[in-house]
Amino acid sequence: MRARPATLDDVEAICCICADPLGEVDAESFYTPARVAHELDAAPPSWGGWFVTEADVVIAAGGGGMTGPITGELFVLYVDPARRGEGAGTALLAAITAQQVELGATEQWVAVGAGNIEAIAFYEARGFARRGTQQLCTLDGQAARYWRSVSRQSAGMPPSPS
Repeated sequence: MRARPATLDDVEAICCICADPLGEVDAESFYTPARVAHELDAAPPSWGGWFVTEADVVIAAGGGGMTGPITGELFVLYVDPARRGEGAGTALLAAITAQQVELGATEQWVAVGAGNIEAIAFYEARGFARRGTQQLCTLDGQAARYWRSVSRQSAGMPPSPS
C-alpha cells in the first residue's frame, strides 16, 4: 500500500475520514472542503500538503511539516476506522516522514489526545516515545507529545549519494 499527494478529487474523502469520532478536534472547522482544498498544495517547510493512502478508495489522510530546522511534526493522520490494520496509516506516516527527512528532519513529533489509546499504540509501535504533554489548542483537554528519531533509512529511503 502506498501513499500519494492528495488531489482535488480527494477532498471529500479527506473530510469524511477526518470527521474525528473521538472529538479531539473541531472537525467542522478544520476539515471543511474549502479549507482542505486550499491546503492541498505544499507550502514547505511549514506544511507539506495533504497525503492520502488509497486502496479501492481513499482510506487514510494526513499531513505534516517542519517546525524547526531538524524537527518534523505530524499534524494530522486519520484512517477510516473500518479499514484500520491494513497498512494505510503506516504508508501515510512513511510518506510524510520521507518528505520531512528530505527537508532536513532528524526528529519527528506528534501530539495525540491522551485518551486515544489506538493512536498511542500505533505511534509507539513505530518508534515514538512519550515526551510530555501539551494543552490541546482547539478543544479542552491534554495531548500527549511523542517523539522519535528519523533518518533516510527509517523513512524507507535509499542512502544519500556520496
